[in-house]
Amino acid sequence: MKNYTDKTRRNLLKATAAVSVMAAGGHHVKSVRAVQQHQLPLSEQTPPQQGLGAAPQRKDGTLKVSGHATYAAEHQVENVLYGVVVQSTVSSGRITAMETQAARRAEGVLAVYSHLNSLKINKPRSIPEGGAAQTTYLPIQNDRIIHNGQNIALVVAETFEQATHAASLIKVAYAETPALIFPEDKGAKPQDQDSLTITMGNAQQAMEQAEVRIKNKFITPREYNQPMEPHACIAHWQDDKLTVWEPSQWVAGARTAIAEWMGIDISKVEIISPYVGGGFGSKASPATHVALACVASRELKRPVKVALTRPQTFTGFGGRASTHQSLEMGATRDGKITAIIHDGYNETSLDDVFAEGTNRVTARMYAIENVTSHHRVVPINTVTPGWMRAPGENPSAFSLEVSMDEMAYALNMDPLALRIKNWADHDYQQGKPWSSRQLKEAYQKGAEAFGWSKRSMEPRSMREGRELIGWGMASGTYPVNLQPAEATLVLQPDGHLTVKSAGADIGTGTYTILAQTAADVLKIPQDRIQVELGDSRLPTAGVAGGSQLAGNLTAAVFKTALALRERLFTLAIETPDSPLFGTPRDKLVVMDNGVAMTMRPNRKVTFEQLLSLAGLPSLALSADTFKGNASAEERDKMLSALNTITRPEDVSAHSWSALFVEVRVDEDFGTVRVKRMVGAFDSGRLYNPALARSQWIGGMVMGLGQALLEEGTLDPRNGRVINNNLADYLVAVSADVPEITTIDVGQPDYKATTMGGKAVGELGIVGMAAAISNAVFHATGKRVRELPITMEKLI
Repeated sequence: MKNYTDKTRRNLLKATAAVSVMAAGGHHVKSVRAVQQHQLPLSEQTPPQQGLGAAPQRKDGTLKVSGHATYAAEHQVENVLYGVVVQSTVSSGRITAMETQAARRAEGVLAVYSHLNSLKINKPRSIPEGGAAQTTYLPIQNDRIIHNGQNIALVVAETFEQATHAASLIKVAYAETPALIFPEDKGAKPQDQDSLTITMGNAQQAMEQAEVRIKNKFITPREYNQPMEPHACIAHWQDDKLTVWEPSQWVAGARTAIAEWMGIDISKVEIISPYVGGGFGSKASPATHVALACVASRELKRPVKVALTRPQTFTGFGGRASTHQSLEMGATRDGKITAIIHDGYNETSLDDVFAEGTNRVTARMYAIENVTSHHRVVPINTVTPGWMRAPGENPSAFSLEVSMDEMAYALNMDPLALRIKNWADHDYQQGKPWSSRQLKEAYQKGAEAFGWSKRSMEPRSMREGRELIGWGMASGTYPVNLQPAEATLVLQPDGHLTVKSAGADIGTGTYTILAQTAADVLKIPQDRIQVELGDSRLPTAGVAGGSQLAGNLTAAVFKTALALRERLFTLAIETPDSPLFGTPRDKLVVMDNGVAMTMRPNRKVTFEQLLSLAGLPSLALSADTFKGNASAEERDKMLSALNTITRPEDVSAHSWSALFVEVRVDEDFGTVRVKRMVGAFDSGRLYNPALARSQWIGGMVMGLGQALLEEGTLDPRNGRVINNNLADYLVAVSADVPEITTIDVGQPDYKATTMGGKAVGELGIVGMAAAISNAVFHATGKRVRELPITMEKLI
């Protein structure tokens, strides 16, 4: 058992800082002490080991904290121009006039592009169609307005200030038409999503026979990703080729979408994205301001930088869609759940379908044989929604886990006991065995760490002065997603190793765990390993999203490292002048910057000697995890789509969590503060426990923000996002974050993935809003089923 516990917020901040200040990728720096699993204070720990399962220094940490990590928009390109996007101020209608003369005459302005002088942008294939585009909306191609904040013009000037001023001079007139602002508006038409329909047993009959029934509605609002790094890119058209510096979670997908926008072959497009300053799903596919930058660069034959302002990020791409759910649950009086009837819908845009599947976990978490569930989308005048941490599973767990708490009270049964009573020994939805499921262990360890047994059942029964104390809990889950990947390893004579992949590091530690994977096999110290990521010229990889890239890339690097080791063994035993010439292969081992005999380690040949004897300036090897003999073109195509994502065939593979929360509610004012959070997690094998813990904590903190703070507020007259800034759109900050305990109960799961790990990044947020809602009910006796939980809903 690996148990991380922060006794105070100060210790939490110290631990976070310690694992953030890490060694730079490609820079040879000395090892510093890092957070270990559950051992000594930071000041007393010894340097960690190098391979998987340890917590070595982050390869990118020093670069980031010292300001030397170059993000997309910070790249220095000679002769660059600056583009500023102009957005619509109405939700529906047509542009009847656009006065741009003043902007064109403004100092430094080179061009103003709009539907009046449109640059051709081709329609890309959407993700459901097998493409890589989040939206098929094409900016500045016509006068049609489909949502407020739509990109309708681009001003390009010599400086950012000049472009910003000129953009303010543009005057737009509209012929407005009635808009659908909310999915409940008259005229909005829900559309069934057959792929999200669940039919198990006879839920209606079982519900009618149930001894205890509950039925309620649940609402989650629009939420916005809001990463610290803004959405900004630089496009450079040169010699009929396009280079784009774009913060991307999915380099292969960005390359595909941009090539289709431009109408050019994918080989003519290069994406460079070494660092991503947060995305949470919003940078998986390039937004339409990138298309504007690309076509403007081709037209003007100069590089163009376009950066969205913070308010523009609320409509320049989509966040999490609002959802509405109705969930009915039936049970026997002794606590066996017999039926669920669950219906939900989310808003989407007029042009594209994005389904925030509200029933992702409904039929999977518990042993329920009778489930009927439908999900619909409702097209309205909004930007196409997009991914935000744990799409689908997040709102699905909110309705299910709050309903479980309500059922527990209807039965006068402890909420944890009810969950254990309905333990699922296999996946009832798919009829498959679990690859592994340490959820009971999570319940046990989480409850022990939290002190759940001391909880009184009655709402409003625990208090301290004028503060009502509430204890709540919930379960969470996230699936294991798989995609193949490629990797290249290059060994230099001096023992330095370079690991290459086009996969992205979105802040989760990909640089570090790939170095750990190679070190595991080749026994090379971390300070001798350089990792190159985020460039489409590198070996291809899939999306950094859906908590999958770590497992996918470590598998590719592991396979490549094994092949490189075998190649070294071959050189050692087949090169005539090698001191290991003729030695049986099974008697060899890599160690101390060379190859040696297992039982006689003094008899060895260094890498430098071996490559020199073989006449090799370096040793490079590539490998992949594709099935069959896929061509380079086929591999690129496979990783440029998301419909190629698979899951293990013979088992149902998921990560699991048990979340426990204490809240304090001011009895007079209804203000809610989260006092402490405990999460016990089964993510399989942890490639780097410090990084995994950081991801769990990040998800839990985002769940806190979702439960109490985050809500996109729309003007019902015109669909404008009213709180489109970080002063009014509230997210959790350090002062909101309480004492946090995370507990690892996972075991390596080689049925789920090659390397034994399971989903980490999304897991921490799934169920957290429900746990907080349940704690608020325990404190106040008031059940809040609409997020966020605000004082207005409690007083």
